[in-house]
Amino acid sequence: MFSFLGLGPLTLITFIPLLGILAILLIPKGKDEASQNKSTNYYRWITVGFTFIQLIMAFAIYSGFDWTMPGVTDESTLQFVEKFRWIELSGLPIIGDLRIDYFMGIDGISAPMILLTAIVCFVATFSSWSIKKAQKGYFAMYLLLDLGMMGLFCALDFFLFFVFWEIMLLPMYFLIGIWGGPRREYAAIKFFIYTFFGSVFILLVMIGLYLSTGTFNLIELTNAELFKSDSIFAGLNTTWRYLAFIGLLVGFAIKVPTFPFHTWLPDAHVEAPTPISVILAGVLLKMGIYGMLRICFPIFPDAFAYFQWWIALIGVIGIVYGGLCALGQHKIGNRDLKKMIAYSSVSHMGYVVLGVAALNAQGISGGILQMFSHGLITSMLFLIVGVIYDRAHTRCMDDFGGLANKMPIYTVFMAISFFAAIGLPSTSGFVAEVLCFIGGFNTFPVLTIIAGSGIVIGAGYMLWALQKVFFGKPNPKWEGPWDPTKKYYKTDDVNWVEVVSLAPLAIIIIVVGVQPHLILNMMTTSVNHLINFIQPFIK
Repeated sequence: MFSFLGLGPLTLITFIPLLGILAILLIPKGKDEASQNKSTNYYRWITVGFTFIQLIMAFAIYSGFDWTMPGVTDESTLQFVEKFRWIELSGLPIIGDLRIDYFMGIDGISAPMILLTAIVCFVATFSSWSIKKAQKGYFAMYLLLDLGMMGLFCALDFFLFFVFWEIMLLPMYFLIGIWGGPRREYAAIKFFIYTFFGSVFILLVMIGLYLSTGTFNLIELTNAELFKSDSIFAGLNTTWRYLAFIGLLVGFAIKVPTFPFHTWLPDAHVEAPTPISVILAGVLLKMGIYGMLRICFPIFPDAFAYFQWWIALIGVIGIVYGGLCALGQHKIGNRDLKKMIAYSSVSHMGYVVLGVAALNAQGISGGILQMFSHGLITSMLFLIVGVIYDRAHTRCMDDFGGLANKMPIYTVFMAISFFAAIGLPSTSGFVAEVLCFIGGFNTFPVLTIIAGSGIVIGAGYMLWALQKVFFGKPNPKWEGPWDPTKKYYKTDDVNWVEVVSLAPLAIIIIVVGVQPHLILNMMTTSVNHLINFIQPFIK
């Protein structure tokens, strides 16, 4: 596997965006002013170049990944491990010695997320070409966000994990607050407050775990025998362990987001620029579930067993409630297509919560595949909304009609993404949702039957939107040439930049739908290992 100057592949794929940031910041301000609206824009191509290098690295890691190694709670079976002492302080009050490792490694749970992050960050770069304001700051923040997301999926030290978790908060706040829509400040502050609130709980539990064990190593923390006998987290099924589990669960659930912590998401999506909505839905929402699988469930398996049914219930509520909110966008407010897709994410992430709560091979594998699949599908959906908004400067579904005749290629991409979101067979969404339902039904039959209504609701709001925007009588507003005085706008079909961002996602969605083993085989051994580790705690 590739390395450079003694740095391993995970360090390289994480910090390669940092070189892009430095390159962007070193460009003199006046150097790029003459090319801001041209294809020679340096900031754009630097970002494209470094995210493409990262994408190549991700596929190299995928090709070199050993599908038979379990990982999860066994450090000897982790892959691409990089570990050395990062911080060491002695004689500190209360905690005594402080030891923090730079510890990176992956298994079948994190490997699909690394591939997803690289794909989404690369395609969203092309959508960023529509950004005209303060491009140097925008693309530098974009790459910093990329760095934080990739590092989080590689980190196996809780302190390092938390550092990357917080690194993402700052660029996302500014990317929404500076480059967003009319209510961008409100949306950015709401996102920051919700996420920071969750981070406080995670931080408190992390400190408690270190005081109880003397380590931040996420693999060692799964060993119940490591906890000091006089520590607050010693033993099993104690109040402190339940409280710690709830704290972590809330911190990660806010990022998913699950009901009732979801209200920041529609505002953030509606106000964020298109590429940031793509990354937010495609990658950031997956970090909450990943944190549960990596930290919450294996460190506190006894608490997971106690709250298992309630976790599944939260997922089912999210499925139905998110679907109804998405359906409601056809009747209330300004009928915003982007807000409808934002609420659909709440519903679809509910399938993931239901699947992982089931604690069986079908459920957890389906949940992880749904994270990967939803990341691709929702990225494509937001890119498609961005295409029409750039031309029409509106996202109101009632303003359109008959676009299939004027934009046939765009309609094809829209149809692929909409039917994949519904879960049409031969798309990745179908396989993922079927596995989540099979796993959920084996453990929670009644809850899963209720969750099945989400499929019907999802088909309703997606097909209704497709009919409004692309079929029926064309809106005369879009007839004729662009005329700002009469508010006529161009409805040209997709250009090459938009095709480059949409086509790879469409291809992968179909390929994974037809050959799901390409992703499922990566996670099978790790998922089984996690289930076998937690299952003895289930009564």
